Amino acid sequence: HLEGPCMPILHALQEAFGFIPLEAEPILAKTLNWSRAEVHGVVTFYHDFRRKPAGKHVLKLCSAEACQSMGSDHITTAAEKLLGIKVGETTPDGRVTLEHVYCLGLCATAPSAMLDGRIVGRVTEKRLNSLIAEARA
Repeated sequence: HLEGPCMPILHALQEAFGFIPLEAEPILAKTLNWSRAEVHGVVTFYHDFRRKPAGKHVLKLCSAEACQSMGSDHITTAAEKLLGIKVGETTPDGRVTLEHVYCLGLCATAPSAMLDGRIVGRVTEKRLNSLIAEARA
């Protein structure tokens, strides 16, 4: 009977499982008296919700306009090359998941990234190398 319980429930599911299991959608829909499509729409709309477990470490690279203007595309390409994966994938050893985020609120220190919830500004290739080394350690 809380207003807007879907988001807190989805966050709790992701915290418990590390992702939102597909099997949870019809259960949540029935509980909220929503359609499965409505629940699925929420899960797929928000980029923080995952459909499969993430790696031990999650590296998010900002791709908002300010970061793009300061070279985030180059940083993303470098990260993909260093990790041997594409954005949205996890390294074969399960250590690092690479994701896009669409704003970290650090426009003045673009390009920015987040490693396991820690925000980093002014990301250069050198700083990216350090972040990836930290995640692989």
